[in-house]
Amino acid sequence: MSNLLLLVICFFAGILLRRTGRFPESTPAALNGFIIHVSLPALALLHLHRLPLDTSLGYPACMAWLLFASGLLFFRIVGRLSGFSRETTGALMLVGGLGNTSFVGLPMIEAYYGREYLGVGIVADMCGSFLLLSTLGIFTAVTYSSGGLSLRQMSRKILLFPPFQALIIAILLRPVPFPPELVAVLQKLGDTLTPLALASVGFQLRLGHLKGELKPLCLGLLYKLLLGPAIVGLIYVIVMGGSGPAIRVTLFEAAMAPMISAGIVAVDHRLNPPLVTLMIGLGIPLSFLTLPLWWWLLQGV
Repeated sequence: MSNLLLLVICFFAGILLRRTGRFPESTPAALNGFIIHVSLPALALLHLHRLPLDTSLGYPACMAWLLFASGLLFFRIVGRLSGFSRETTGALMLVGGLGNTSFVGLPMIEAYYGREYLGVGIVADMCGSFLLLSTLGIFTAVTYSSGGLSLRQMSRKILLFPPFQALIIAILLRPVPFPPELVAVLQKLGDTLTPLALASVGFQLRLGHLKGELKPLCLGLLYKLLLGPAIVGLIYVIVMGGSGPAIRVTLFEAAMAPMISAGIVAVDHRLNPPLVTLMIGLGIPLSFLTLPLWWWLLQGV
């Protein structure tokens, strides 16, 4: 559980650094920039390069896409009915539709199901959440932050997104083995994502914004922690007849807290940063209460 302890320590470190005034107010922008241009590309190069490809991994790979697609529809409807701004709706689509399938998901899989099922989580993260964020996620962020870009400009945004570039390079270099020294460097660079991201979230968290963002916050967490995983479970288990340990772990991943990297992208595109930080800052501890419930419910699958 050292990874979970790291989440807590870095999150509160960000809060303390802001309250003590030791770091400037521009700190989150610098941290987020490092994450997008260094940490995320390093993780893509490291994991996608060595990820085994198997048709049996279709369920975890598709899970994030189903979750995000149903979230797009859900938040578009509730956004219109509730009169949310474009920025708020876009923030909910990104942060409410993508789960933290790695930095929270992998430790939780190991704790509840065992280390032998971590491969399912890695596929769900790299071929699901990460790939989706680098493509459709960026498309959504740009659309709801500006809405005025042409298809060419939108494509350029996606192609120039550093994690997407790293993703393509990792796939092209799959036949070429990475030397151990490069693997070690990429691992160390990728390891910076969790502490920097949680410190950034803690630094930006303002509980004073809770009152003004309460309705979208509740709707976002309701979908991410309960409704979204239930929809994926309905499709996988009831409609497609899936069962077994891999399905249970996949649905468990669907119930994870909001994705930190999606929050970084949302803030970078100015999609209601106060709501985004509340979604992540409160969603992660809340997931520690909802995940045991999902583990219990999935026992019969």
